[in-house]
Amino acid sequence: MATLRDRPYVQFNFLVDLGDGVTDGPQAGFQELSGIGMEVTVSEYRTGNAKENSVMKITGMNKSTDVTMKRGVIGSLNLYQWLDQIRNGDQKAMRTVTIHLQNEDHTQIVQTWKLLRARIIKHTSGPFNAKGTDVAMEELVLAYERLEME
Repeated sequence: MATLRDRPYVQFNFLVDLGDGVTDGPQAGFQELSGIGMEVTVSEYRTGNAKENSVMKITGMNKSTDVTMKRGVIGSLNLYQWLDQIRNGDQKAMRTVTIHLQNEDHTQIVQTWKLLRARIIKHTSGPFNAKGTDVAMEELVLAYERLEME
């Protein structure tokens, strides 16, 4: 449930549940999430005998944006295994992914985003550089059908 306060919450305390119930440990530890959102389309309609010279806006379909998630490579194959289920056509592969924003001292969940019927649509590892010192990263992009917020 969302918790209202006068000043905004910081963005760096969040939990991710990839639909397996795990929110702690390295497999659920993501460095960055971006692109959570949705939009509602509108259709424009006007009859030829309308009294006003303007169109009506009719609410149409809603669309969810793709979410990008990044984490360091930790030697876990859980993301690959999920992606493998998806590409092999397993109907149980769609999941509810839940993102919880926490307060500064990690004692309270202050807002939740639920990505319903989510699936991985892209997985990228790297880049790798023999002279680099950065952390090896993997990135996944999730598509989902509906966004709910609590």
